[in-house]
Amino acid sequence: MNHTALLSELDALRSRVEGISDAAVASVDGMLLTGRTERAHPETLAALAAAMLGLARSAGQQTGSGEFCETVTRFESGYIAVYALGSECLLVVLTDRHLNLARLHLEARNSIRSMSAALFGERRPVV
Repeated sequence: MNHTALLSELDALRSRVEGISDAAVASVDGMLLTGRTERAHPETLAALAAAMLGLARSAGQQTGSGEFCETVTRFESGYIAVYALGSECLLVVLTDRHLNLARLHLEARNSIRSMSAALFGERRPVV
């Protein structure tokens, strides 16, 4: 794992999408790999991402919808978005309420390609 490259990509994502306050990469079991946070404790953000993954996977299995790709939860003050980063890791992003959600999806999906290379040493297909 290239920790420096992961942090660099998190910083780049935050600079490309106005409204991101926190971003982290976690394992699917909720262990923090790296993060840049302002509002949430990074380990808490990683644990929340894993919990959201568990619920989303259950929903996908029960409805026959396939593998987890991403989930977004909207709150009064913003969003929490969780993206699959291969089958072993997650990208979690915390934002304010003025965020352009379509822009976040576009940029996060592009970041996942670079993060995959930093994590796995190769470009794996993104689900």
